[in-house]
Amino acid sequence: MSPSTPVSVRRSGTGSPSGLDGGAESSVRPEGGAGAAPRAERQSRAPRVLFLHGLAGGGNVWDAYLERTAGADQENWIAELPWRATESPDWTARSPAHWIRRALDQVPDGPDVVVAHSFGANALLSLLADPAGPPRGVRMPRAVVLVSPFYRAHAEAFDWDSISYYLNRFDAILADGLRVRSGGRLPDELRRGMALKVRDRIGPYGWMSFFDTYLRTPQLRCDRLDVPVLIVGGGRDFAAFPRDSHALGDALPHATVHILPESGHFAMAEQAPEFAALTREFIDTVVRPPAALADTPTREHH
Repeated sequence: MSPSTPVSVRRSGTGSPSGLDGGAESSVRPEGGAGAAPRAERQSRAPRVLFLHGLAGGGNVWDAYLERTAGADQENWIAELPWRATESPDWTARSPAHWIRRALDQVPDGPDVVVAHSFGANALLSLLADPAGPPRGVRMPRAVVLVSPFYRAHAEAFDWDSISYYLNRFDAILADGLRVRSGGRLPDELRRGMALKVRDRIGPYGWMSFFDTYLRTPQLRCDRLDVPVLIVGGGRDFAAFPRDSHALGDALPHATVHILPESGHFAMAEQAPEFAALTREFIDTVVRPPAALADTPTREHH
């Protein structure tokens, strides 16, 4: 993979995004809305919302949300990241944060809100809460939504059992994603076989990138993410456990944590109406003129 691989931005008003060509890159497609506006106009236009998917996922993981918020006053941008299900593991030659920055840069004038799931959420955190500080030129969003993030506050929270669990249960986690995306229509044996193929496509380098990003969460400077953050977890999530969401909420200065009891790792699909309502209310509340944010509650755990 060449470090100079271009990042493409394309309109996609209908249908699913096509696969990426020629190696790992980030592709962002807008859903609705028009061109760029100066930053001074942000308060008078619809907020730009960028959606980031997780490992072996794709932009279509947000389809249920987009359907339920079709009339909302926001401009949605859907990223197709190089760790999507159809890509090779060549993307691991660069850090996850590198690819997130390239996606952020493709939204004209930068996104107002970033909604990120699973590994995508952690890749975003690794950029915005980098211990060395965000790289020069990174546009900080006005608000962030993290769905099923992985997080531990202390290095001592990781042990050999942690590695064993995420290595040996990796295919089960992938199989659960296939269950959700298929609406439960795939037979168990077929789903497991497909999960093993996805696991092999991700490969050791892809898994190591995921787990290394997780291992580094105690080093994140969460205090530097000084914007409102909504964290949505699933009570039945056996990948990113609810305790991870609560721990991250405690580490962030302006966090609201909601655990949806009946959801697993894919709240945006498994409990789409509840997720859409939570996220839409959050965006409506926090993406306001800065003076109005002063009265916004900063921490709430459910």
